[in-house]
Order: sequence, then C-alpha cells, then structure tokens
Amino acid sequence: MALVYLGLALVVGIYFGSHFPLTLSIALPTIAAALFIALLWRKNRPILLGGICIALLLCGALRYGAVPTGDALQPYIGKGTVAITGVVIEEPEPRDSSTKLILSAREINGEEVSGTLLVRTTRYPVYEYGDLLEVTGELEEPPEDLDGFDYRAYLASQGIYSTMYYPDIEREGSGQGPQPFQAIYSFRHRMGEALGASLSEPQGSLAQGILLGLRHNIPSSLYEKFRDSGTAHLLAISGLHMAIVAGILLSVAVWLFGRRRPTYFLVTLGALWGYAVLAGMSPSVMRAAIMVSLFLFAAYVGRQRSGITAIAFAAAIMVAIDPQILWQVSFQLSFTAVLGLILLTPAFQQWGRMTGAPTILVDSFAYSLGAILATLPLVAYYFGYVSLVGLPATFLA
Repeated sequence: MALVYLGLALVVGIYFGSHFPLTLSIALPTIAAALFIALLWRKNRPILLGGICIALLLCGALRYGAVPTGDALQPYIGKGTVAITGVVIEEPEPRDSSTKLILSAREINGEEVSGTLLVRTTRYPVYEYGDLLEVTGELEEPPEDLDGFDYRAYLASQGIYSTMYYPDIEREGSGQGPQPFQAIYSFRHRMGEALGASLSEPQGSLAQGILLGLRHNIPSSLYEKFRDSGTAHLLAISGLHMAIVAGILLSVAVWLFGRRRPTYFLVTLGALWGYAVLAGMSPSVMRAAIMVSLFLFAAYVGRQRSGITAIAFAAAIMVAIDPQILWQVSFQLSFTAVLGLILLTPAFQQWGRMTGAPTILVDSFAYSLGAILATLPLVAYYFGYVSLVGLPATFLA
C-alpha cells in the first residue's frame, strides 16, 4: 500500500499546485527537510513514509507549475486574419454538418511557430490524419461557457488555447504523421466502411459506433436516445468501455480455456490491445488499455486486490508525465472503472453464482456492473444524468 500513498501524494500535490502556485524558494528547503527527517528516522515506517509523501506532494505542486499555460499562437488571437500551416495530429471528427480538426502549427504568416489549434470546418472535403494544411482565418479564444460546460478549460487541459472557425483551407500535402498511426487509422476507416456497406441503417452506423467508436454517421435523434437510456458510453471508446469489454473478454476466455493454463490471460490481453488498435490508439485509449492490462495481470497472478497498488501507481506516473490529464474525463473514467472491476466485481460474482446462473453470464454481468456503478458519480457529475435502465441495456448490448 506504500505505493498507493506515494502516488496519491504526488497527485494531490499536482492538484494543490493548480490552485496555489509554489515557488522553488519555499518548496526546495521543505522537500530537503522532509527527506532529511525521513532518512534520520528511517526505521520508523510512518515517519519515513510521511516524509517521502510530503516531498512528493511538493514535487507534484512544482511539476504543475512547469505546465505551459499558453502557446505561441495566443498572441495572434483577435489580431485579424492569419495564415497557419500545420499538420492534422488527431483523427478528424465529423459531425452532421461540420468537422473538427486538431492541427499542430508549424508556421504562422510564414514564420516558424509551435502550438496546437482547433479548427471547425465544413463536413466536406474530407481531411485525414497527417494532412498538411494551410488554414487562413481569424484566431479566437475558446468560449469559456458552452451550455454550462467550461469549454476553455477543457481545451486547455489538452494543450489547446486557440480556435479558428470555417477558415479557407488549402491542402499542401499528406502523410505527415507517424506511419504506424496512419496505418491504424486507415485500417479503422476501412473496417467502418465495411460495416456500413454490409449492414442496413441504422444498424451499420451503430456497429461503427459500438465497435470502432466512429459516431459521425449516427443520427442525432438516435444518439439522444442512447444518452437518455444511459448507454451513450457504448458509442465512445472510453475507459468505461474498455473496462466492460475487458471484463466480458475475460469471462469468455475463462469459459473457453479455463484458468489452469495462461491461454485465457494471453487471449484476453491480445484481444484487448487488438480492440485498442481498432479504436484508433488515441492517448486516452492507450491509457485505458494500460490500466486494464494491469488489472488483467493482477487477476492472472491471483492477486487481484494488489492490482489497486499497480493501477494507482501507474495513474500517478501518467499524471506526473502530463498533469493536465488529471482533469480529463476519459482518464477519470478509466481509473474509476478499473477500480470498480477490482473492488466491486468479486462481490457481484459471488452473489451471482448463488443464483445458479451460468458462470459466463454471471461474470460478464458482474464485470459490467462493477465498472458502471464505480463510474456513476462521475457520469452524473459531468453529464448531468443517471439512467436506471443503463445497466441492463449495456449488458444486452
């Protein structure tokens, strides 16, 4: 449990640093004093652990202080029309009549620059990951309030501080992104097109959403029904989605191969990461896959409860590398969903087996129930609703 306390101290320090900036002149002497006391009384475990926790808390606050609070594009906001050349660094997100692009800027008005820009443009023409574009328009600051949601803070957590709406766009090249990701996104879209061609609507668009997280073809009215039923998470590859998929995969693999050989673990792990590839291997998907993989390994070695230590420590390392993810909903859902698998699922499995139902059904339902119940408070907080039919609907889906 020591790693849990150490990881928690680091995360609390990062949160503390986001509200109360800390200077080196205060932090460094305090860190040195805490470590000196811990070393001096190292045989006293509570003092040793407490001293290291204090040092890590202050290190976390300093780490947040090193996070950039803007980029080189911000001075151009509200300064009239500018021409920015940049690369599409995330998979474009089409909507009913528009497309969202995330560009890594290389030049602005012919001068080298660095920064990330959100561009909202028309649905057509279609742009792809790795396209080199020149966008010409006015830079704007993201709106602070969007239907009660702090959109500016949300974008800032992803390192985006400026937007451009419906600019003139000229494609200057393609294939500028890393080749592995280009191959993954290309394969994902081919899979989506195959599903759309082989199924009638709305089944085709639903299959694209549930299996691949491609939601742009789902009618708005149908998406609203999913949201109202509490099953909208099925249409987005989130941490909750990955946890549910992993739980069901594990149940099926155990049913097919048993627990005596490692086959069930290797099959589940391979299928999970294969699914992550199909989902596009975005940073949020990879973080979720890493945490779920740690849970699977803990379950495999028979120390499922010890998985809490590994997952908490891994989460702390992720936050230390990129403190802004602490405020990202996808990260919070991933962490709480995996905790649900560890803390809640065993009890639900025990109760379910008392009913005499088939083990594969009991385990699948228990994993889904554990992940969903653990994330309910976050879903209610961020999305403003909790649906009582969400659990059975998720299981049936």
